[in-house]
Amino acid sequence: MREFSLPALYEVPTDGNLTDLIRRNATQHPDVAVMSRKVGGVWTDVTATEFLAEVRAAARGLIAAGVQPGDRVALMSRTRYEWVQMDFAIWSAGAVTVPVYETSSAEQVQWILGDSGAVAVIVESAAHADAVASVRDGLPALQHVWQIDKGAVAELAEAGADVSEETVDERSAAAKADDPATIVYTSGTTGRPKGCVLSHRNFFAECGNLVERLKPLFRTGEDSVLLFLPAAHVFGRMTELAAVLAPIRLGCVPDIKNLTDELATFRPTLVLGVPRVFEKVYNSARAKAQADGKGKIFDKAADTAIEYGRALATPGGPSLGLRLKHKVFDKLVYSKLRAVLGGRCKFAISGGAPLGDRLGNFYSGIGFTVLEGYGLTESCAATAFNPWDRQKIGTVGQPLPGSVVRIADDGEVLVHGEHVFSGYWKNEAATAEALADGWFHTGDIGTLDEDGYLAITGRKKEIIVTAGGKNVAPAVIEDRIRAHALVAECMVVGDGRPFVGALVTLDEEFLARWAAENGKPAGSTAASLREDADLLAVIQQAVNDGNAAVSKAESVRKFRVLPSQFTEEAGHITPSLKLKRNVVAKDFADEIEAIYRG
Repeated sequence: MREFSLPALYEVPTDGNLTDLIRRNATQHPDVAVMSRKVGGVWTDVTATEFLAEVRAAARGLIAAGVQPGDRVALMSRTRYEWVQMDFAIWSAGAVTVPVYETSSAEQVQWILGDSGAVAVIVESAAHADAVASVRDGLPALQHVWQIDKGAVAELAEAGADVSEETVDERSAAAKADDPATIVYTSGTTGRPKGCVLSHRNFFAECGNLVERLKPLFRTGEDSVLLFLPAAHVFGRMTELAAVLAPIRLGCVPDIKNLTDELATFRPTLVLGVPRVFEKVYNSARAKAQADGKGKIFDKAADTAIEYGRALATPGGPSLGLRLKHKVFDKLVYSKLRAVLGGRCKFAISGGAPLGDRLGNFYSGIGFTVLEGYGLTESCAATAFNPWDRQKIGTVGQPLPGSVVRIADDGEVLVHGEHVFSGYWKNEAATAEALADGWFHTGDIGTLDEDGYLAITGRKKEIIVTAGGKNVAPAVIEDRIRAHALVAECMVVGDGRPFVGALVTLDEEFLARWAAENGKPAGSTAASLREDADLLAVIQQAVNDGNAAVSKAESVRKFRVLPSQFTEEAGHITPSLKLKRNVVAKDFADEIEAIYRG
């Protein structure tokens, strides 16, 4: 199939904006908890009425400071309650939010604030304030810097005490559906980040149709979602706005180091994450089972879950024998895994990279369905996702209702719909290229099956052509290799080379466990073990598993274990964990050469 579409399930308001949602919630669901925030270490509910009041108080402060309709206000913070509050406060002042990753360098901060022409920035910490201060001389438009950790919320509320309710009402109504809501800067995998202009209409179309199609996951007063993705990323932003649109209770986690504890106390019914999160949950559970001497039981339970998950997708369903075996393992293993996820969670939405057939079926088999989706910043997050009642593991689902997905002659995925961005900020050439012929050109390669389910097979610009002329899509094999507990990242190489190779980094958490279990010296690191025969044998197993997914000509013949992980600080990955292949290739050129030497 070359093209597939679904009718819209949600009608986008013709003249409204996203602030309508919080006013509607306060009117229709005044006493319903729409947010939860940590107060004294305890999750405390915030009703729709309370949230609206807190947003409007902050908006009055922005107006008093001179922020005008259409002005850009930057927001640099971890994912926390105040992020959501300030996002809506900026819109309620008639302005446009410009998210900045809290991990951004001073140079990146200068580019985003300067390129967007931000008149103000709300930062979280002293470190963020210092980053802004270090480049402020190059930001002539910047007039205000507020710091959340130094009382920005109270400061704004006090400053706006004399601003009337009528003024806030006028400002809240200033933006129309097609006006910019936000300028989200892309990850910048191939150069300077580009500012994607996303309108209020884009988010209404995205979140409205998503919520309607996944209605059983968004029941007001019953369901809740825990957001631990960066709110500055469009996936996290979509989560925020879908929760408000539904509405369901939203909690924000700024630090995922204690994610298990947060899940246990918040007890969400829905989580959204990237495959690495779900891989970690699985790998941690398996490692704990092995440490407790129950590794064989866990592996049998995992195999049964995968078999059960696959059987669920067949006409006859699981056999009687499989159901009985599944029931035993549910008591021994699966129920404990579900408890780790909070105990109430039955669904998750995964994006950012492929989850993989094995992991998808495993989670389905334990009674926790991970629905894969696909999208980009330019498509306001998900442009395709698996429906809750008709999942096809191995695909990223059907198009967002109200949109069209087309496969071009060269295999590129093209998208059309109200959720697609209007263009890049102050970059007409890039806009014209991305929106050629009225379609958004994603740059990804994919296929559509007979039911309109999309599968992504690679990235157009990342296709490797070996010396023998073989085209290789790195994502397929990289994702399989990276699924191994010891592997943090994998980058396939081989452009113009005689065969395909790979650079592999080690997951520091699991490396320490592996080293202890295999009699390696205390304090062993990736650098000290990268040539260890036992370790290389384990990584070879991961590579063999990856090779099983591709043809011989596409398989990894040799690999190099690197002495350290790829980091955002070193410029090797983006804040959304995408590889900057050109930077990695440059910084590890000697390692790549070593693969092909001799």
